[in-house]
Amino acid sequence: MERATEERERDKWNQRYVEGTHGPSPLDRLLVDAFDRYIEPLFPNAGRALDIAGGTGRHAIFLATKGWKVRLTDIAEAGILNARQNAGSLASQIEFRVEDLTRFQGSDASYDLIAVFFFLRREMFGELVKALNPGGLLIYKGYTYAQTKFGGGPTNPDYRSEEHTSELQSHHD
Repeated sequence: MERATEERERDKWNQRYVEGTHGPSPLDRLLVDAFDRYIEPLFPNAGRALDIAGGTGRHAIFLATKGWKVRLTDIAEAGILNARQNAGSLASQIEFRVEDLTRFQGSDASYDLIAVFFFLRREMFGELVKALNPGGLLIYKGYTYAQTKFGGGPTNPDYRSEEHTSELQSHHD
């Protein structure tokens, strides 16, 4: 992402967090279900998790309550500040990082679990796969092109995908 675009993106998200339009949200049911069905059985002793574009920390905090060590990343300082406050006593289990995720390098660290909710940067797919430990899990939930029928979500079609896409799978093979 070029520097000016990165700054606009950071400013946009900081403003949203400061204004409260993207305040604490309920935990996404997909993560709860995935935790019970897949994550906990595979990692009964917890592990290291990465929460990409985690905003106010809802998913990182949930994982920390389950004993996971979590790295929470977001482009917005205000989001990270809110996440740290929302974490309370669990903040010691969460590493809070302000990052431009277009520069994410999967070889910098490895994780047992990577969670990405409603954030799409196709150029990151290969790096996400590199960041997974063998046997690790990637949980990815985003918007599809069909979202326009329901309202909400991103207006930029670059931030949406086909309903059943193999885009991410192609980076794993």
